[in-house]
Amino acid sequence: MSSRARDIAALALRRLVFSIPVLCAVAVGVFLLGAASPFDPIHQYYGVQIFNASASEIAQAREALGLNDSLVVQFGRWAGGLLSGDLGVSRSFRQPVAEVVSERLPWTLLLVIVGLVLAVLIALVLGVLAAWRQGGWLDRCVTALGHALEGIPPFVLALVAIAVFSLSLGWFPVAGLTDAGAEATFGQVTSHLALPALVLAVSQTPWLVLHVRQSLLTSLAEDHVTGARARGLAEHVVVLRHALPTALLPFVTLIGARVPELVTGAVLVEEVFSWPGVASAVVRAALAVDFPLLVVLSLLATAAVLIGSLLADVAAAVLDPRVGVDG
Repeated sequence: MSSRARDIAALALRRLVFSIPVLCAVAVGVFLLGAASPFDPIHQYYGVQIFNASASEIAQAREALGLNDSLVVQFGRWAGGLLSGDLGVSRSFRQPVAEVVSERLPWTLLLVIVGLVLAVLIALVLGVLAAWRQGGWLDRCVTALGHALEGIPPFVLALVAIAVFSLSLGWFPVAGLTDAGAEATFGQVTSHLALPALVLAVSQTPWLVLHVRQSLLTSLAEDHVTGARARGLAEHVVVLRHALPTALLPFVTLIGARVPELVTGAVLVEEVFSWPGVASAVVRAALAVDFPLLVVLSLLATAAVLIGSLLADVAAAVLDPRVGVDG
């Protein structure tokens, strides 16, 4: 193994070790916020049936759920179970947390991965064309649209997309994973995934496309690109083979920095489109002060952000030997 590879591996190891106290702090923070919540978990557990429950039944339920214990005891019980591989039982879903996560997380990953791939493809195509034809009508349209979309929240884009493409044009289903009563076949899932994935992609595209455009414009002014043009190479060869590779290095880092917004956008898009991912579980767990489920979902979101940042930094270090790996 070369010294460069050892340095990159050491960087990854340091970042992974650093993530442990971060995840612990997030877990403690969620428990403290839950303790300060005005919602009573027992009301969310019973729902409307609480009006038919006797005082003794409610007291027994509190005891069974461990709600009479102090926050420290509840956290210690959850942490001990986590270390033994037991994520606990969700009070809001009344099933093991592992089952809730395993049922919903794959659909969220599908939406996020497809949305991210679409966002990257759209950004690369439009960003390269805009920089290649700087000052032209396409460049002006892409720049103006990119700045305009930066301030629009994902849920607004989702509502507009439903109104236009689902209700008015009827091109896509309104919401859900499949049609009512239909099985989750490839065709059903694809047709229902298309619009939310596109909305998620568009919500992330403005920052990416504007960054690609500006980075490519900077790369086009560098000496090695000027030298390639002086050798008489075709313009598309100069742009795609000489300027674009240099411009893509900071783009990789930007993708990692956009992971938190991608996670937040996915939650909002899932909620609007009734996509059966972790979004509805997050909302339901928060309202029910469901400690076991809420902490696990928060840790998953935090881990996604940390891993995305780590992968972006490692990729940048691998692609560009000039990038330092001391941090």
